[in-house]
Parts: sequence; C-alpha cells; structure tokens
Amino acid sequence: MTTTDKTERGEAVGDDGTRRQFISWVTLGLMTTASVASLRPSPTMAIYGLAAIFLYLLPAVVFLLPTALVGAELASGWTGGIYRWVSEALGKPLGFVAVWCQFAMTIAYYPSLLAYVASTFAYVIHPSLAENGLYVAICIVVIYWTGVWVSSRGTKTVAGLSSLGLVIGTLVPGVVLVVLGIVFLGQGNPSAAPMSADHWLPPWTGLAGLVLIVNNFLSYAGMEMNGVHVSSLRNPRGEYPRSVFLATGLVLLIFILPALAISWVMPSKELSLTAGLMQAFQAFFDHFHVGWMTKIVGIMLVCAALGGMLTWLSGPAKGLVLLARQEGYLPPFLQKFNKHGVPQNVMVAQGVLTTLIGILYAFSDNVSSQYWMFSVITIQIYLVAYLLMFLAVVRLRRTQPDVPRGFVVPAVTVVAGVGFVASVLALVIGFVPPDQYDTGPLWRYLLIVGGGLLLLGIAAPAAFLKYRKPSWIHPDHRDPAGPTAATE
Repeated sequence: MTTTDKTERGEAVGDDGTRRQFISWVTLGLMTTASVASLRPSPTMAIYGLAAIFLYLLPAVVFLLPTALVGAELASGWTGGIYRWVSEALGKPLGFVAVWCQFAMTIAYYPSLLAYVASTFAYVIHPSLAENGLYVAICIVVIYWTGVWVSSRGTKTVAGLSSLGLVIGTLVPGVVLVVLGIVFLGQGNPSAAPMSADHWLPPWTGLAGLVLIVNNFLSYAGMEMNGVHVSSLRNPRGEYPRSVFLATGLVLLIFILPALAISWVMPSKELSLTAGLMQAFQAFFDHFHVGWMTKIVGIMLVCAALGGMLTWLSGPAKGLVLLARQEGYLPPFLQKFNKHGVPQNVMVAQGVLTTLIGILYAFSDNVSSQYWMFSVITIQIYLVAYLLMFLAVVRLRRTQPDVPRGFVVPAVTVVAGVGFVASVLALVIGFVPPDQYDTGPLWRYLLIVGGGLLLLGIAAPAAFLKYRKPSWIHPDHRDPAGPTAATE
C-alpha cells in the first residue's frame, strides 16, 4: 500500500516508520462534548429561568474557550499533562500543586456527586428521602466504598460500563426531558418561569443572587483534556478551533435546553439542587399520566453518575502516585499499588476524608445547601490548577518560543488573561453565600468553604513539599549519582 493510499484511509507514516492515525475535527469535537456535557448541573441554572442562557454563555466565552485553546497549545508542545506544563514554566513545586489540585478536588467532588446520586435514587424508592440528610450520608459512604472495592479489583469492564452509562444516562434522558418540555408548552400550559424578552438577563440583587453561576466553571472543567489529540488532526491550526467551537455549541445545547425544560415545569423556590432533575421528570411524567417512568429514568441517571465515578475514582490517584514515585512527593506508604496496579492506599486515605464529609450530610436539614458548599470547594480547588495553567502558557511562549507546537493560541496573552481573570473572579465569588438557599450563618459558610480550599488545595501540597525526603523517591527512579533531585 502506498503512502497516498494510507493517507486517504486516514493514516500516515511518521518519520519513525510507524503508522499515524488521523481523526476528523468533527470526531474530536464530539469526543470533547462527551467528556464535558452532563445533566447534573441543569437544576442549578434552571433556577434562573430564561436567564440561564446568558449565565451559560458568559463562562463559556471567558473560561470554556480559553481553557480549550490554551490546553491545545500546551498538550501539542509538551507531553506529561499539567504537571509538565506548569513545571516547565513555573518550577516543579508549582507543578506538583497543580497536579495535586486535580486530585484533591475529587475529595470534595465525590460527596456532592453521590449526594446527587442519592437524591436521584430516592425517586426510585421514595421521593421524600431526597432531602433526608441521614439517607444521603449513608448512600455517600456505602456507594463510595463500594466503588473503591470495585476499582481496587482492577476490573477491566469498568471503562466500558461507564461509557455505556454516559449514553444511557445523559443523552437519552436529556432528549426526553427537552421533548416533554416542548410538548408541555405546546399544549398551552404556562411556564413556571417567565419566558418574556425582559428576562434574558438575571435581575441584579447583588453578587449573592448570581453565585450559582460559579457552578458552570465546574461544569466546563475538563475541556482542555482533549487537547492531547490535537496532533491527530491533519491541519491542527485550522481544524482544532473548528472542533472547539463545535464542542462548545453542543455542550451549550446539552446544558441550556434541559435547564430551560426544568424551569418550565418547576418553580424556582421548590427546586432542589440535588433532586431538581428528578423533580422535573416526575412533574412531566405525572402530567402525561406516565408517572411509572420516573423510576426508570432515575435508574438511568444513577447508572450514568456511577459509571462516571468509577472512571474517575482511580485515574487522578494513579497519576498522582506515579508522579510521586518519580519525584518523592508522597511518603512511600501512599505510593504503593496493589496486585491489580491500583493505588489502593491513596484511595483509602481519600475515602476517609470523603466519609467524614459525607457524614456531615447526616446533621444537615438542607441537603441542597450542603451540596452547594462542597461543589464550591471542588470548583475552587480545581481553579487553582487552571490559574497555574494560564500563567504557564504565557511564560512558555516567552521562555521556550522555539518548542514546536501543533497548535498556537492567537493573542495568547489576551486569551490566557481572560481565562485567568475569570477564574479568579469565580474563585472569589464562591465565598459569597447564594440567595437561593439557606446556607446558615455566614461564618459557618466561610469556615467550610474557605477551610476546604485552604486545607485541601494549599496546606496539604505545601506540607508534602516541605517535609518530603530524598528517600521518598521510589528505588526505580533514584539517581545512582545521588538523591539530589528530590531537593531541587
């Protein structure tokens, strides 16, 4: 077969004689959409009604697009992910902080994700349990440790099950929800939220009225991950922006349309952040006299969420441990893998903290408020990594301009600057309690949110960096000339 024949079939022969597989920009756009889009944040924005469109578009422009473009340049110039990017630009300690934050955000993320799972599953058992703190706490603890056990077995079918769950529990329910909403309005039923032109923008009642927009930054997180595939495009410079704009459009549709559908049937004052999706489904199904379908959709949504959890459970932990072995960032006890190649000790340590957070739900009479606070902690920790990434791309453009990049961000200082400022503002706004939910005394809200960010996102990595020892480097990675690398 000639080189021309291979190119026509989507293949090429690299300089080393190996075959190189190409993908289309449409395929990459769909891959990116699948990795970002979800129905879980829909109730948060449904509270704003028609203004949800604006509140999704704004962070898409100032955060989603910058992270995708910056991630593409960094991934096409340096392998190794965010640790390599930040280390090359700002030094290894900050590189560790970045990769640590990508791992640490999951400690707060799992309780909020599993609270959503518990409230969703409540509609399969008994809807009144959705706001029962003790029930939610039990679900968080039991489901998390079950997930750890499954992941620690090294089950090869986890990835396949999670991919199937995303299709069954995201795309199908999303389409059903939107279609039901359109038919509902088509029958002449009034919308629970005003849909007139003067409601395009949310009413300004101060920052507290717009705090829920911060959730969109977490919803859009991960857009940069698929930048690693930029080298698989035939013309990265021209095709990657197209894939980004395609993915952005599809992601916005998947986020906005279900949020609007929920706002058509559920008054904002009655909407739960954890069970809002099921509230909408039950209202629609009851209206169309097929209430029995609520349980089926609930099971589908739970499958999607659990599949996603299993995919995430060992991934960030494994990446952190592999890096810790090379650089000595974690004590040897936390660097161990079990016989299935799973970093079980780190996952257990993570699980202890997740359990303690989950138990807090048992003492709460407002599950939505607890869900929001831990969602904010997740977002803020993750934003620290993004802040470092935006700084890294600008510095690398200046210090290593000759490194070949498959994609180059136009006006990189402006693009990265917009993303950086947006991330800082989102981080700061997260400290403002939302008007929509009673989060208790201000001091308690600041203690939980600020304490979570400080302990998990800043103090923990700083402590590991301060107390690490040359002996923490795994024997397979030690320099025979001496263990000086660990102290650089």
